[in-house]
Amino acid sequence: MGYHHGDLRAALIRASFELLAEAGLSRFSVAAVARRLKVSSAAPYRHFPDRAHLLSAVSATAAHDLREAMVAAVAQNPDDGLAAAAGAYVRYVVGTGAGIHVIFAAELYEVADDCRRDQTRALMTTMLELTRSDVRLLEATLAVAHGYSSLVLEGFFTKDSIDDVVQRATDAARALQ
Repeated sequence: MGYHHGDLRAALIRASFELLAEAGLSRFSVAAVARRLKVSSAAPYRHFPDRAHLLSAVSATAAHDLREAMVAAVAQNPDDGLAAAAGAYVRYVVGTGAGIHVIFAAELYEVADDCRRDQTRALMTTMLELTRSDVRLLEATLAVAHGYSSLVLEGFFTKDSIDDVVQRATDAARALQ
């Protein structure tokens, strides 16, 4: 295996997103990430003690980046913020493979990670603000956005562009309000 020049920790996180987008959470492994980077299978363990800790770092990054994508979408559509956020969710998850199922993966509950906790809290606070603290509306909007994302990732929308699916998710989220 080759020696990785540069910031291996950051490269591991980036490669994790690639793997999640291609193979999903169930097929995500530290060994697969190492193979992708052409480093030894032991190299990731210099930065992360196990799969859960690597996934926790990915989760923190995903929560941060997803929140940023949602905030940007809302800024472009302030009168239709929640629907815009739903569309941003679909676009982000299809591009990265990392949505709520990764950000709040059950295996991460036992991992002590202040960065992940802070980023997920910020994401949920933003989403609650968009729903004016209506938890049921938040759940419904997430269900719609995550459902459309999952359908894209599972190959259901073979004839539709991502823009078409984002528009459907946006329309569906708007209908919930």
